Amino acid sequence: HLVESGGGSVQAGGSLRLSCAATGYTYSRYCMAWFRQAPGKEREGVAVIDYYSTTSYADSVKGRFTISQDNAGRTLYLQMNTLKPEDTALYYCAADFLWRGRCLPTVSEYKYFGQGTQVTVSS
Repeated sequence: HLVESGGGSVQAGGSLRLSCAATGYTYSRYCMAWFRQAPGKEREGVAVIDYYSTTSYADSVKGRFTISQDNAGRTLYLQMNTLKPEDTALYYCAADFLWRGRCLPTVSEYKYFGQGTQVTVSS
């Protein structure tokens, strides 16, 4: 069970921090990620983190967003700074516990998704 929180409305240049609580899973190694989906667009990977805390980011958010975790992946975070109107989307937390040796920001790689939290950035 993945539950996101922390979405909201901000002006361009502002910041938000998203959280995702992972409960009910038993796992060792894993991939966890943030995806987003804007109206009329495909769901896209924003940031990924693995059991070893290795991270990767979409080019569009590099230098502005930071993915992190605590409590062995039980809580996932996405710190979003210098937000832009194009960051407006429904943000989803995702997890997969079938370890393939690497984590990719691809929807098909993740078995579990949260319900999403809305982020709206106004200009």
